This record gives sequence, C-alpha cells and structure tokens, in this order.
Amino acid sequence: MTQTTTRYWILAALMLMLLVILATSPVAAQTVQEPVGQRAAQVNPADPYENWNRSVFSFNETVDEWVLRPVAKTYRTVTPDIVDRGVTNFFNNLTEIRNFSNSLFQLKGESAVVAFGRFTFNTVFGLGGIFDVATAFDLPERPEDFGQTLGYWGVGSGPYLMLPFLGPSTPRHFSGLASDSFVLPSAWDAVEEPDVYFLRALQIVDKRADLIPAEGIISGDRYTFVRNAFLQRREFLINDGKITADPFANDDEDDLMLDDF
Repeated sequence: MTQTTTRYWILAALMLMLLVILATSPVAAQTVQEPVGQRAAQVNPADPYENWNRSVFSFNETVDEWVLRPVAKTYRTVTPDIVDRGVTNFFNNLTEIRNFSNSLFQLKGESAVVAFGRFTFNTVFGLGGIFDVATAFDLPERPEDFGQTLGYWGVGSGPYLMLPFLGPSTPRHFSGLASDSFVLPSAWDAVEEPDVYFLRALQIVDKRADLIPAEGIISGDRYTFVRNAFLQRREFLINDGKITADPFANDDEDDLMLDDF
C-alpha cells in the first residue's frame, strides 16, 4: 500500500470517527443532563463529560508535576534565552506548511501567500527558521490547522474533551490534529527515525517550558481556567480573531485567551 493510499484511508477513518462522535454527542449530553435526583449536580452544557474530564485532567497534572515540568524547568535554567527562542522559532517555522495547506482548504489566498512567504524567508534567511525574519518583513504568523478548516466548513466543535497526555481538546480539534499530523503534508515527513523522536521530545519540552511564565495568571479552579482558555482560544482562531459571544465561560469570567493553549 502506497503512502498516499495510506493517508487517504487514515483521513477516511478520521472523518468517520468525527461524524460518529458529533452525531452521538448531543444524545450523550442529553442523557448526562437528565435529572437523577434533587441532589444531582447541574451539568455544564459546554462540558457534559466534566467528571471524566476532571479525572483525566488530574492524571495529566500528576504526569506534568513529576515528569514534564521538572524537565522543562531544567531546560529553561540551562538554555540561554537566545537559544530557547531559536528552538521555538524553528518548530514554529515547520508549522507554516500546515498553515499554507489549511489556508488553501479555507479559500484564504492571502493567508496562504503569507504562510508560503514566512516559510521561505525564515528557512532561507533565518537559517532554517531559527530566526523569525518574516515578522520583520511585516509577515506575522496566521495560524491555521485542520480543526479550523473543519470549523470553516461548518463542522461543529462537539463537547469539550480532556485527553490523556494531549490535554484539552474537542472532537473537531482532535480530528484536525490527527489529520495535520498523519494525513496532510508536513515538514516532519522528511525527518527519519530515530531523529524524529528526539526532535519531537525537544519540541514538547520547549513548548512546556514556554508555558511556565503563564502559570502565574491561573486563578481559581485550574480545570475551569484551562478549559475556558482553550475553548475561547479555539473560537478566536476559527473566527479569525473576530470577537464573538463566548458560550463556554461564565459571564463573570475574564477573557482568558492564551496564545499557547
């Protein structure tokens, strides 16, 4: 079976999984929200699987506390700022291929040109993406992923999900993430084993290290904060930065959109 045929089969399976989840989620949510007694807690319609999500969130927090965060803190301590910035720029540059493909899928010609220009400038003049020279050319990044593409064409988000190791997500977001990683063209396709594993590990540690300064703004219930920040950020991206009514946060919540979520 050729690589192209394999990609098509994976994409078909992902689309089938997405349709099944989105078709059954309203029924499941309705079932969860049916009253089971006067003392039953009211279910948040934006988070019908909150009990499960909180359990997974607790698991992820434990893994982060004992493994990922200590490694990320050590990385921040021993890595000079200029090197840390260069590593982040390098991995961000790889996502421009994803941005380009999904801009085309969403019929956003200007965004596709910007993504192509950013990848070209940063790769050629930025030493493989270590330096973000494209921003100096007035070409700021325009993030686009397949989850946004699905949203652009009217696919619903589905219920909020907290996934083991992967963190906050939704069926639409997860399907998009899987499609971007395994189906659509990616710069990672050119990296061979075992180098790809070392680079992926470095990418994860670098991203976690960049999140450490943001931890200070988390207040109240950590689970609720992370959920609202993620959902607001996704809606912000899908609507291309247009401010819309947020159905996920309480009226008294501050705007929690964080770029790294």
